[in-house]
Amino acid sequence: MKFVQIIDFETERMDEMERIFGEAERRFTGRPGGPTQRMLLKDRDNPRRYLALIEFDSFEEAMRNSNDPETGRMAEQLGELCIGERKYTNCDLVEQRELA
Repeated sequence: MKFVQIIDFETERMDEMERIFGEAERRFTGRPGGPTQRMLLKDRDNPRRYLALIEFDSFEEAMRNSNDPETGRMAEQLGELCIGERKYTNCDLVEQRELA
């Protein structure tokens, strides 16, 4: 079952975070067990708040990725750019449809 982790965070340094996301994307693209999709949402009511949705083929793949030292370093770098604590929500993907 596909798995999605939602990371809820605030920052005023999104340009720096996008650079880190881009570097990670280049490292993880095509790597077995890495993220398969990323979506970044910006809160219209709070311009400092973002939600990153990271999709994996399974919960187990996501946990292996989370335990990877590279992922830990990236998370640490991103955390330094955040305001306050990040909130993580772990979800099983029950249904996904294209509506258009």
